[in-house]
Amino acid sequence: MKLYIFFLIIVFGNVFLAKSQENTFLSPDQPPKCKNIQEGKFLKVGESSKTWYMTIKNGVLKEYYNNGKDYVKAKLDFTDDCHYKTIITGKTEGINLIRTGDVLINEITETDHNRVRIVTKFYNKTSEVVLEKIE
Repeated sequence: MKLYIFFLIIVFGNVFLAKSQENTFLSPDQPPKCKNIQEGKFLKVGESSKTWYMTIKNGVLKEYYNNGKDYVKAKLDFTDDCHYKTIITGKTEGINLIRTGDVLINEITETDHNRVRIVTKFYNKTSEVVLEKIE
């Protein structure tokens, strides 16, 4: 019986977590405040800074992984406030499949105060991430 209750807690906990991440934009900015991404420190919503964090300063992006031991460095090229290219300029060796010289196409689709939803196109695949600006 205890095992059954444990599994119910896990299942319902995951359902509530998924719902909370869906609703991370309760009162979206109209229009989106895309300039918020141009400088600062960001975390992925729901992850700790030990897993991943990103800094942007003077058009240079740095993503840190593995408690800051690994990184990806890139130059940002904004075509307008809400669209930009990420050009990879350096990285540590590791499992990350991205290579120096790769170009990612990004669009900021939504903001809500200190949160930013970004859609990225890379090698004909599209992904979405929600970041929270912490500095």
